[in-house]
Amino acid sequence: MSVVKLTRESLLDGSLHATVRAQLGPDVRMMTDEERHSQVLEMLAQAPRPGRVWVFAFGSLIWNPAFHFAERRTARIHGFHRQFCLRLQAGRGSPERPGLMLSLEAGGSCVGVVYRLAPGTEVTELDVLWRREMLTHAYRPVWTLARTPEGPEPAIAFTVNRHHDRYAPGLDEDTVAGLLATGAGALGRCCDYLFDTVHHLRELGIRDRRLEALAARVRARVDES
Repeated sequence: MSVVKLTRESLLDGSLHATVRAQLGPDVRMMTDEERHSQVLEMLAQAPRPGRVWVFAFGSLIWNPAFHFAERRTARIHGFHRQFCLRLQAGRGSPERPGLMLSLEAGGSCVGVVYRLAPGTEVTELDVLWRREMLTHAYRPVWTLARTPEGPEPAIAFTVNRHHDRYAPGLDEDTVAGLLATGAGALGRCCDYLFDTVHHLRELGIRDRRLEALAARVRARVDES
């Protein structure tokens, strides 16, 4: 299977959308241009501090945001934690090799990165972000408070949509490790997504012990296969 790169260009020219559509089939509901534009404007209208928009990253947005930003900081949000709770049959999964994707599940806290969008670019850059995160409505964007070394900032976070048919709560560790070890699709392997997340968190001085233990377990399975 040829691997498609997730880039700003592939988001804007529609090639990533077409790849996902080809994998999932015509019956899967995908966000329309009108829905995307309306949601972006609605989120901005709800901004706690207009003109100061941040985006919280907990997974691949950390190393491949694809949108333009003016500033980056490490940050912690409360009320959500990283969890592999979204099933994948496209992207880094396929019908033959289904996988799992990270989301933000309710409870606890999560340390990641926040990006500040330059004033005047918010609509354009959030459009790029929505093309990526909200393609199949699997996330629920919310405003939350990101605590950074320089002080708290309001940030948009993509939490799991518990009403989505891909939502997979309460999976045991063995099932999660198995799906991550074997899952693969047009965007690559699920295990690489996990390994890259752990690697880039460590580069930032962020240690997610639970994620690191899962990565070790998955790597052992991959090495055995």
